[in-house]
Formats: sequence, structure tokens, C-alpha cells
Amino acid sequence: MKRFIFFGMLVVQSVMGQDPQFTQFYAAPMYHNPAFTGSGYAPRVMMNYRSQWPSLNANFITTAFSLDHYIDRANSGIGLMFLSDKQGYNLTNTEFRLLYSYELKINRNNGLRFGLNGGYSFRGLEPGGLIFGDQLLDNGQTRPTSDPIAHTRRQSVNTLDVGAGVLYFNPQYYLGISMNHLTEPKLSFFKEPAGEVPALPRQLIVHGGYNVDLSYLITDSYSEREFTLTPTFLYKKQGKYSQLDVGGYVTYSPFTLGLQYRGIPLTKVFNNFPNQDAISGIIGIRYENFSFGYSYDLTISGLGARSGGSHEVSIAYQLPQVEMERTPRHKVRRKALACPKF
Repeated sequence: MKRFIFFGMLVVQSVMGQDPQFTQFYAAPMYHNPAFTGSGYAPRVMMNYRSQWPSLNANFITTAFSLDHYIDRANSGIGLMFLSDKQGYNLTNTEFRLLYSYELKINRNNGLRFGLNGGYSFRGLEPGGLIFGDQLLDNGQTRPTSDPIAHTRRQSVNTLDVGAGVLYFNPQYYLGISMNHLTEPKLSFFKEPAGEVPALPRQLIVHGGYNVDLSYLITDSYSEREFTLTPTFLYKKQGKYSQLDVGGYVTYSPFTLGLQYRGIPLTKVFNNFPNQDAISGIIGIRYENFSFGYSYDLTISGLGARSGGSHEVSIAYQLPQVEMERTPRHKVRRKALACPKF
């Protein structure tokens, strides 16, 4: 889903927006669903960086850091996330989230996870450098503005936010659903006239993946390489807008190659434009406990190649899993969820 930030010429003195996105959504699992917290069953650190439309002056840069761990005795995962989102130099957002999940085993191979996140958001607006409606002349030139917003200092608004999610999984596939911004935090930077105060709409996410084992194609019977095909999808709906990421990747350890499409064919947005955003190529490598992924989005919307596309990098480190002792006679080594990852 594009993260367009509509200033509406700032005449209404408010800012409306949508959440940042990651092409490698399976490399940012807790950002999309808190039920993934602790899903590695070992301490894990992840970083995601995205630079969207670098050729435009309104470049979007998003960085996320997360840390999580699974507490075996409590069947629970705990985590912490930091998110920085910059839209040009005018609009910034910084978030801190605490995450929690609880795992319920249905049987030996199937389970449910329930997750919650809560955090604080710091949003800032710098009016300097913006172009206002009364500045535009018929000949294409601009003139000084009389809009009072342009002469105010940096504005800020801080809000609390809450999200929740659930995840069904087994060794072969998973299916999850989450809802962010349950509190619909208010985003207005200025005092509003009588009427509705702008708020960030709730975001619905439905996502899933399936691991197809292709190891039988490896002729070397002694090879321990992973060889899998993993189709994935992630559907998002926020306010009036929706988006679908669908694709897949092949892993022949330690390498991964993937292809992905973002859009909803045969539908339109803003009354006229096809709802399509990008085609993405993905490459990844996993070495021992380190994972690295890079993806490039080729923009196929109206912005086209002049936007510069989008670059995205993911890095993760997970400590080795250890045998967890419940009783002197019963030891168990947890298996990580069969969710897509590099």
C-alpha cells in the first residue's frame, strides 16, 4: 500500500496518511503481526531499511529495529521494536512498541499464537519548504504565502497506539490476521475547527505462506541443503484503500531468489488510476545465524521509472536454539515456525 501523505494543500490544517510498507514483509514479521513475537524460539535481532522513490524530492525512508525472545516456561514471546519513518524532511514519525505473544499448542504439529503490541508515537511536521495553494500563479511561478501554517514553528503530536493479531501455523504453512491502530490515534498537528478530527484508520492485514519441499530433486543424498519453494501473500486494507503483495521465492541454501507483485488487478484508486504499484525482485543469503536480504521495486504505477523505484535491505541475527528442560526426564528442542524468512 503506498504511503502517500496528503497535505491537502494544508488548507484544512491537518495531515492524513497511511502506514509504511516493506516489500520483504516476511523479514519484518513483528511489524505486521505481533503474534510472531518469539517465533524463532531463541533471542533474535532484526533490522529493516527501505528507501522509496529516491529520485523524487519527497523520498520516503523507513528504518525498523526489533528484538524478541521466547520464554519457554510461560509459552510466551516478548519483544521490543523501534521504527523511524521520514517523508521528505517535512514529516517524521518515530515509534516505540512493546510486543507480547502467547502460544497455544493444538497438537504436536499445529498451534495458535495470539499477540499484542502497544507503543508510543512521536510525529513531527516542519512547515518550512512546503508550497501552499495561495503561492501558485497561472504562469507557473510562485509567490509568498499568507497561510498562517507556513509561519508556525515545527509542530508535533504524540499518541498511544495498540494492535493485536492471531497466527495459525504448522510445519508446512501459516495463516495470520492482525489489526493495527485499534485506538485510531488522532493525527492533527493543529487545533481543528468544529467537526471531525482526522485520525489514522485501523489497518487490517491478512497474510500467509506455504513451504513446498523440493529436496527430493537434489541428487546428492548426503546433502543437507534446504531446497524449498515458498509462495506468500499479504493483503492490507486501511481506510478506503487496499493492497495485495503476492509472489514467492526459491531457497537453495544458502541462497534465496524471489519475485513479487504489489497491486490489485482490475481495480482503480483515486477514481481513475489502476491499483498497481510495483514488481519486485528479491535476493537473499543465509550464513549460519545471519540472514541478509535485498529487494528492488520497479514502479509500475503512474510514477513510472522516474521515481527511482524502491530499495530495501533486511538483516537478522538469531542465536542458536538450545534444548529447554521442563523436567529432568523431558527435554525438547523447539522448531521455528515454518514462516517465510531468509
